[in-house]
Amino acid sequence: MNKHTPIKISKRHSTNWAIWILMPLMLILFLSGKKKTIEAVAQKPNIIFIMADDMGYSDIGCYGSEIQTPNLDLLAANGVKLRSFYNNARCCPTRASLLTGQYPHTVGMGNMVTMPKAPIQKGSYQGFLNDQFPTIAETLKDAGYNTYMTGKWHVGERQEHWPLKRGFEHYFGLISGANSFYEIIPQELGKRHVVEDNQDYPIPSNGFYMTDAFTDHAIQYLNQQQQTKANNPFFLYLAYTAPHFPLHALEEDIVKYEKLYEQGWDITRKNRYQKMAKLGVIDQRYQLTQRPADIPAWENAKDKKTWVRKMAVYAAMVDRMDQNIGKLIQTLKKNGQYNNTMIVFLSDNGGCAENVSGRNFNDSTKKIGEKGSYVTYDYPWANVSNTPFKKYKRYMHEGGMITPFIIQWPNGIKPNKTYSNQIGHVIDLLPTALELAGVSTKNLPGQSLSYLWNSKSVAPRTYCWEHEGNQAIRQGDWKLVKDQEDPSWELYNLKLDPTETKDLAKKEPERLKAMQMAYETWSKKVGVKPFISNGKSE
Repeated sequence: MNKHTPIKISKRHSTNWAIWILMPLMLILFLSGKKKTIEAVAQKPNIIFIMADDMGYSDIGCYGSEIQTPNLDLLAANGVKLRSFYNNARCCPTRASLLTGQYPHTVGMGNMVTMPKAPIQKGSYQGFLNDQFPTIAETLKDAGYNTYMTGKWHVGERQEHWPLKRGFEHYFGLISGANSFYEIIPQELGKRHVVEDNQDYPIPSNGFYMTDAFTDHAIQYLNQQQQTKANNPFFLYLAYTAPHFPLHALEEDIVKYEKLYEQGWDITRKNRYQKMAKLGVIDQRYQLTQRPADIPAWENAKDKKTWVRKMAVYAAMVDRMDQNIGKLIQTLKKNGQYNNTMIVFLSDNGGCAENVSGRNFNDSTKKIGEKGSYVTYDYPWANVSNTPFKKYKRYMHEGGMITPFIIQWPNGIKPNKTYSNQIGHVIDLLPTALELAGVSTKNLPGQSLSYLWNSKSVAPRTYCWEHEGNQAIRQGDWKLVKDQEDPSWELYNLKLDPTETKDLAKKEPERLKAMQMAYETWSKKVGVKPFISNGKSE
């Protein structure tokens, strides 16, 4: 065969040659497409919800407090912060709404959790999450997110209702309500569990502090995420028990505040109010509500040293929580995850005015704040926490259910120096997360908060609440509210009177009646039941 003789290639060989020629091109296209798929997944923002426990509206620096919270203050400065964001006035109902995007009664948490051995009575007060409604973790997991939780669960005591059964891949925390920050102590309502995934976690006898442990495990999960599944977005729910009673804090944090609180609750509350006005959290419409009659003037208070110590320990608990949030942020930055992570911070209810001396858990030989002590900061300091509002946790006046609210996402939200007048509710958090994850948000009572940074106008919202017979409805600027022990409704124009000082019920009978009817329609829809005197719903 000379060099000019054409080479004859069979059809079979022709196909093989075509494959060999096209294979590199096909491989390039495949890898290119795969890379784009990976990039698309990675571009979905990570989402972190951080919830404080029993923390009042003015308890962090950027909302008026003297407590040192530089990390939360920086989040607020670099994100969006709301004047009026609502929880459900109590731990279990708020957590149910955060996890499901539904009103608490709809998902079985109209009141508190039921104990594991209690008979199951399904319905709006069953005391655990209704499995017919997916949690945010279940939905985001289906959307390609890794899902983690640390902290207080408190929406299902039986193991079949624990976090790993509701969409979380890893969990470390306290299944039940708050307990000691150093150990697990007996409770009259049943056993408390600190668990890692589904196993009881043996708490070390020394060197353990609950707030630190929640953060350490959250950081562990994020580091594992970075090492093994770096291309997947993640969802983290970090539910602190701080600063819920018992008042437990490390002495190195307490000493920062003891001298400060010798000024007492009257001056502290006045100073907070003035700082809030200076920061722009409030304006001239926000009147400082009067000190309730059951709280003495500081000058007449007995045992001032004990009262000072209580508030110093409470402040130290908030301070330590902020330090831990700082550690979490540094981890995100180190892992290159910070800019594409949306961080939300809120509290589950207002400041708590409970006194738990009847539980007989306190060892009076121990200093307040130490292991073995078990006390609360009570009405006087709770009134400070909720500055400038009235009432406390459980109640539907603003002091019971309004929370500081911060949302930051460097890649998606431009910082807003002012405090937004937009209204939000904990039921809005799930649709917000789902929108960012590219998941449909149909048939939810809330709506995405993306309008806060997309400059979209929103129609006036309607929200409703009920807990232990305390009831409220907010329609636009108007709020109707009633305490369980008081049969009369109160009506307020929150645009003009955001601290509820001028009851307009007698002046606006038509509006009052219309809002009552709207509330009754909602209460029937979600399954609200009459509250009876034994402290339970029927």
